[in-house]
Amino acid sequence: MTGDVPFHAHIYYSDEERSIASALRDDFSAGRPPVLFVGQMTSSGVGPHPIPQYEVHFPESARDDVIAAITASGLRALVHPLTDDDLADHTTLAHWVGRPIELDVTVLDPPGVNQGVARFGKSDF
Repeated sequence: MTGDVPFHAHIYYSDEERSIASALRDDFSAGRPPVLFVGQMTSSGVGPHPIPQYEVHFPESARDDVIAAITASGLRALVHPLTDDDLADHTTLAHWVGRPIELDVTVLDPPGVNQGVARFGKSDF
């Protein structure tokens, strides 16, 4: 997958949607569709995300399949590339699945400060 642009999705859920989110996470963990990393479910907001969420990382080539799986679940998500501009990743470069939520962008690294993909400890997307 080297050379394929890395992407990231934050999948949001309410307490009532937790079982749906968990089932979707299980599908991702089982490789349906294939993703590179499946994060832990949170019980509250974290970072710029004000409500519970988990993240998945995937190559750009899997973007349409990941979005289709999220859309079919009825959950909402923020899908974005992983660049060295955290703010742009979460705003101008982002695509929302479902109704957007307001993020706390004040906690994001300013352009050129974060390490992009390197901050995840791997670059072989």
